[in-house]
Amino acid sequence: FQQFSDTGSRKEHVKITSEPKPGFLERLSETSGGMLIGLGTFLLAFYLLFTNEGRALRTARSLDEGLSLVVPLDSIHSISQQNEGRLVHLAGALSTSKPLFDPSYGLSIQAVKLKRNVEMYQWVEYEDSKEYEENGEIKKETKYSYNTEWKSEVVNSRNFDREIGHKNPSAMAVESFTAVSPNVQVGSFVLSKGLVDKIDDFKQLSLSHLEDPHADVTRGGDYFYHSDNPRRPEVGDLRVSFFYAGLSGDDPHLGSADQVTVVARQRGDQLIPYHTKSGDVLEILYPGDLSVEEVFQREHESNTMKTWALRAAGWLSMFVGVSLMTRIFYTLVDWFPVVRDLVNIGLKAFALCVASSLSLLTISVGWLFYRPLWALLLALLSAVPIVVARSRVLPKKQQ
Repeated sequence: FQQFSDTGSRKEHVKITSEPKPGFLERLSETSGGMLIGLGTFLLAFYLLFTNEGRALRTARSLDEGLSLVVPLDSIHSISQQNEGRLVHLAGALSTSKPLFDPSYGLSIQAVKLKRNVEMYQWVEYEDSKEYEENGEIKKETKYSYNTEWKSEVVNSRNFDREIGHKNPSAMAVESFTAVSPNVQVGSFVLSKGLVDKIDDFKQLSLSHLEDPHADVTRGGDYFYHSDNPRRPEVGDLRVSFFYAGLSGDDPHLGSADQVTVVARQRGDQLIPYHTKSGDVLEILYPGDLSVEEVFQREHESNTMKTWALRAAGWLSMFVGVSLMTRIFYTLVDWFPVVRDLVNIGLKAFALCVASSLSLLTISVGWLFYRPLWALLLALLSAVPIVVARSRVLPKKQQ
């Protein structure tokens, strides 16, 4: 069943589908499949938590090693042979050998990177679904709505529920791209590809000082439009904007060259990755003029944030895995409303306790070879959720 309506530029329709309510055996089969997925997610959590602790401690040791060995350079314009092969710290303005061009739009800039971003005016489908039970059937009501928007990727209208009246072109006439300068320097030192990759703070380029490059292209604000009427675009029209990263020369419109701070290994006039004894790689670049201590403090903070993010992901993966593996108990009693709700709460509490305990235990095993005392304390802490759960169960049994 479908209903259609048109609200200005936004069109929508509703589709209602129904299917028989699945029987007990069918639900049991689906739950069994979910148990296999849960097992895989559960095992993945162990791997993620264990390897994350080793990575975090290895990175921390590498940073401490780098801080103890790094040599601040007195000058970035002269190369000292005494620092050959050593880890060095320097700060200065970026420079490139020649500007980056986009001849199609008559644009050039002295920068490390120049990005052309092309967007096309297209139909976009939005889907909002809800399920409900009626007359022994499971019904799904889905509302499809369509709106025209600027998108940097081609939206495949063939996947729409209703393509008629919402058809998009299959490709863009103009492509996006990113140009990178082949030679990037700080003073007399040439940056490695890994360091250049870290220069990614893109800013939109103002086009106010440029003229329309072609008769069929119109400039509006900071965009070039391939459109007959940019104020009322049609599906298939294009707009092009530009972004730059790492300004490497003084520009009358953009200002002076960007300053960066680098910590890397010196090899001749090259700045390349430094391999620590802990097995990690130091190849650091930050915008601005930072001291050695500030650079390594930021690296430690970044390592801490990454470690906690992966710990949270590992715990969540374990919680989901345990929940899926124990879902079968809920399926067995799901025709008893009160019992079903109690079992559901109990299973969630069980998954929470098990995930918390096993996550702490796995982290403690990861620390065993690096910090044995902390590993022992975490192992003891991992028993707390189970002890708390048992302490609440015993009084209920006595009652």
